[in-house]
Amino acid sequence: MYLRFGKRVCDIVVGLIALPFVLIIVAICAPLIYFEDKGPIFYNAPRVGKDGRDFTMYKLRSMKVNAPDLVMEDGSTYNGADDPRMTRIGAFMRKASIDEMPQFINVLKGDMSVVGPRPDLRRETELYEG
Repeated sequence: MYLRFGKRVCDIVVGLIALPFVLIIVAICAPLIYFEDKGPIFYNAPRVGKDGRDFTMYKLRSMKVNAPDLVMEDGSTYNGADDPRMTRIGAFMRKASIDEMPQFINVLKGDMSVVGPRPDLRRETELYEG
């Protein structure tokens, strides 16, 4: 119990420290994302968290609006650097991992932790064994 409490306290402290940087990055990137193709700024990705609980993971949108999912033979999603669905600003954000910064909001909400496994899509968790 104490370890879980300590981890949560660390998540809140790190999240609060990161929050001003997240807000600055969003303020800079939001107009660039919007004006490139007039779509939404955020991509709200449905994910599976602890104990199989569904939540919405926040990311800055790096792909064109309504880009179809390209799935590989092993069931994983295509995520190459040459992805034709990616926007110009999206390519830069992914290379610099800026598109992931809004996930600190998920950390503050308690959906995710700074340290721990990355939440997967529901279809990926259904492939798990054991």
